[in-house]
Amino acid sequence: MKGAGVAPGHDPVPAGRRARAALDAAERLLDTARRLLDDHTRAVTAIREAFGPLQRELMETELRAIPVSRLRDVTAGRLRLGALEQAGFTSVHEVYEAGRHTLRQVPGVGAHTAGQAVAAATRIAEAVGETVSVRIDVDHPEPRTTALVVALHRLVEAGPGLRRAHDTAERLATELRALLPQAAPARGRLRLALSGRDGRARALGAVGRIRRLLDEAAEAEVPLLFAQMSVDLLREPASEIEAWVDFELRSADYYGVLTQTAGGTPDVAAAEGFMPSEIAGRVRAQPLDDTRLRVSLRGYQSFGARFALAQRRVIIGDEMGLGKTVQAIAALAHLAARGGTHFLVVCPSSVLINWTREIGSRSTLRAIPVHGPERQEAFTEWRERGGVAVTTFDSLHTLPLLRAREGPGDRTGTLRDEPRMLVVDEAHYVKNPDTRRSRAMSDWAEHAGHVLFLTGTPMENRVAEFRSLIRRLQPGLAPAVQGADAVVGAHAFRRAVAPAYLRRNQQDVLAELPALVRVDEWEELSAGDLAAYRTAVADAHFMRMRRAAYARPETSAKLGRLRELVTEAAGNELKVVVFSYFREVLTAVHQALGEGVFGPLSGDMPADRRQRIVDRFGAVPGHAVLLSQIQAGGVGLNMQAASVVILCDPQVKPTLEHQAVARAHRMGQIRPVQVHRLLAVDSVDQRLLDILADKNRLFDAYARRSEMADATPDAIDVAERDIARRIVEEEQLRLAGGADAAGGPGGPVGPGGPGGGSS
Repeated sequence: MKGAGVAPGHDPVPAGRRARAALDAAERLLDTARRLLDDHTRAVTAIREAFGPLQRELMETELRAIPVSRLRDVTAGRLRLGALEQAGFTSVHEVYEAGRHTLRQVPGVGAHTAGQAVAAATRIAEAVGETVSVRIDVDHPEPRTTALVVALHRLVEAGPGLRRAHDTAERLATELRALLPQAAPARGRLRLALSGRDGRARALGAVGRIRRLLDEAAEAEVPLLFAQMSVDLLREPASEIEAWVDFELRSADYYGVLTQTAGGTPDVAAAEGFMPSEIAGRVRAQPLDDTRLRVSLRGYQSFGARFALAQRRVIIGDEMGLGKTVQAIAALAHLAARGGTHFLVVCPSSVLINWTREIGSRSTLRAIPVHGPERQEAFTEWRERGGVAVTTFDSLHTLPLLRAREGPGDRTGTLRDEPRMLVVDEAHYVKNPDTRRSRAMSDWAEHAGHVLFLTGTPMENRVAEFRSLIRRLQPGLAPAVQGADAVVGAHAFRRAVAPAYLRRNQQDVLAELPALVRVDEWEELSAGDLAAYRTAVADAHFMRMRRAAYARPETSAKLGRLRELVTEAAGNELKVVVFSYFREVLTAVHQALGEGVFGPLSGDMPADRRQRIVDRFGAVPGHAVLLSQIQAGGVGLNMQAASVVILCDPQVKPTLEHQAVARAHRMGQIRPVQVHRLLAVDSVDQRLLDILADKNRLFDAYARRSEMADATPDAIDVAERDIARRIVEEEQLRLAGGADAAGGPGGPVGPGGPGGGSS
């Protein structure tokens, strides 16, 4: 601290006082860190105490089903079980519960046999404990699962910052506990003088390290982070209904916290894509800076992001629903935190809006859509300011590579290592190296620091396609990619191509099956869609506005995305249910998908015929598609054979949507259910969601859970006609630029009204 009138090199604050101030600040920081760790421990303990009885019950059920004879297998046949079997012991559970002392009371069972039997039963119990998965049934809550959900809510609500705060608190607490005693002599001049030469050196060195820790903590705003997380951890427990509602909305986050705190971790080899140990070890050692992320990663997602960073030029081919996008964003965020400025995402036009939204909601990175007539201006902005440029395959060839000038008079420029990462979504779009889009992508990939291809289709089923993609990433690996590896099996194939390919399946890494994953698929209306939409708005026809995105199937953006989702589901042999309010929308979907589609189910179809169609759909091995009006399929039918649900249009009655999803996401479902809701920006879809979001979420969900709400869903939905009139008025004003549109604000809702249209 220097100021006017102070001699150079002279510090007006005595060194002892400055040291005491630093040590006092360090003790306060240590105390804050300890309190945070204690609060976190209490929250984790509450989860484990709620989880324990549920896990033990599942273990006991499993152990009761294992015959006592299996104990002999564990001991390689050395265990004599005759006396135990004669005494009535029939299951491993009975031996495990009995213990050594009880078994020794059995005639013919000595101390050695009793010890062996209990040890074998314990080994089996431990193995069972690692494999059983506690599933939280939202449709049948009971006191024990309610206690678990309430306990989990505290950590889920704290958000992704909690893990960062916890890890930082642990590191600071460890360092400060060691440094403060060493630095203690620096509190007083006399005490420091009496410490001897070595003691003084240790004390002053410790003070210096403490100051650096304090500066780093202040720069990273650690005290503020600790304060925020402490507030979250010390909140009053959520009410039971609030916790259950929140669980319904983001069950994946709850299961993620449960896995981190109470065990139940999926098989590590599967979570790491059955990767050879030397590559897996290198990936695990790769740091992952999450300071610019807004979400917590599951363990397998963290591994995927590290894989992309450590191996630099790779394909992540996880099964759909496992979060390939968030893994890519995590890798981008890490590079940005380490100084990266320019990143590029290339994707089909149907998912460009989703990428832009996901980057903004899941990270602090700035996404810039580089698409459409203003793409050159957007590209210039990205080149000058940095961020994540999101462009399409068809636009990429129009964008010049980033160049850095060597000097003022240099016109040629030299290529930089930019972008720091190139992400290519739906990478199979560039499998043919001779196409213009593939050549453009290869030019960018050649000069990118990292390249990440994403695809949801299993490459072991497409060896030639994989070889083509791998040549763009790691040419030296391409000759080693042989079809024979795929013939041997998926695991063998993945091991053979491990340096460049990572794939995980849902059943391998999501131990909490079934989870519910919701994705809003935002699309821009095509020119044809927009023309039909404008006409419907001008006519004040609300129902035609809702289905305008499908009025011209040949150019429909929503239909294009629907076909992509169905194709990916087919590649993974997943069954799909497609819901729409409108029969003519389902007709357009049927025509777009072609033959082999079941349905559509409709409201005027007899119930027994609907059930027969659903049964045939479920009986088909592998992939199949079922179409249904949401009013017909949303009630009374069980569609748990499907694990992908596509909603063609948002509903005025939220209960219709919830009930339709519940047809697939229910008891009997053995896979996570993915719900894709197709939405159009700047349209009735967006207005409808904005209005419905204003409703009280807690009351709506509570009413949905009541028996009366299930019987009379109309009772809790807002007035449809009011919603329709409001949206029509707003859209007429918006499209007319504030002037009265045809029909005028306050005009008729249109033929059929909010409940009319095709049914």
